[in-house]
Amino acid sequence: MSLTEREKEYSPSSCIEDIEPYISAYVTRSEETRKKLGGGKELAYGAKPSQRIDLFTPVNSEGKRFPLVVFIHGGYWQELSKRESSFAAPTWVGNEVAFAAIDYTLAPEASLHEIVQECKEAIAWIINEAEQLSIDTDRIVLVGSSAGAHLAAMTAMAIPVRAVVLISGIYELTPLVGTYINDALNLNLNEAKELSPLRKDLKSFPESVICWGEVETGEFKTQSLEFATYLRGQENTTFVFEVEGKNHFDVVFELADISTEMGKKVLSFLRET
Repeated sequence: MSLTEREKEYSPSSCIEDIEPYISAYVTRSEETRKKLGGGKELAYGAKPSQRIDLFTPVNSEGKRFPLVVFIHGGYWQELSKRESSFAAPTWVGNEVAFAAIDYTLAPEASLHEIVQECKEAIAWIINEAEQLSIDTDRIVLVGSSAGAHLAAMTAMAIPVRAVVLISGIYELTPLVGTYINDALNLNLNEAKELSPLRKDLKSFPESVICWGEVETGEFKTQSLEFATYLRGQENTTFVFEVEGKNHFDVVFELADISTEMGKKVLSFLRET
């Protein structure tokens, strides 16, 4: 595959006419969430301004702990933020489930090693503060989209969670080396290998969902299928499916609807312990 072909395959927007309506939908629906749910709580898991979590919780009864959905946004580790990532919160809060959106320092300000570490620290912080946050640590589902799926996978290797949902992710990073995507990341080949979930020991990986949209590039579909095969080869339980009619950017909205296959799986994870 030539460099031009590889860059197209790893450019999800190559499958759609215009990315802006989807980004605008992230923004608008997340703004509506903050209005509807009173803004949620912004919590610091570290000293940097970027090390923040937006947490939305149901109205609490005395002593009650809630299951939690944690969302890690995409943007090739160099764009977007938690401000565009709370669109699914009303659905989960309305079903007695807390919802958190994580921020992390973007590249090139942070290396990918540092970004992965920040995500691990964010989940560890939530678990450590679970009593005060009214969170049930046995029922945390970690969800990531695109680059966020990579971060969710890397985090789930180190921090115990109930399950992980990986949407349109990238799990082998070596194809990015030499492309424009790597300009901000500045990964060399060895670093790309080290940060690839497809090269890790995943025998203790949690139960998972691996899914993607029908309207995706061949390489994104292949990455998901290969990671699912790799997980199953290490005796992990994973549920795999393609979402009909959805692309790389709108498939994530399936998380905001518990009647979808994705929503049903997340709900089942939260109800099982």
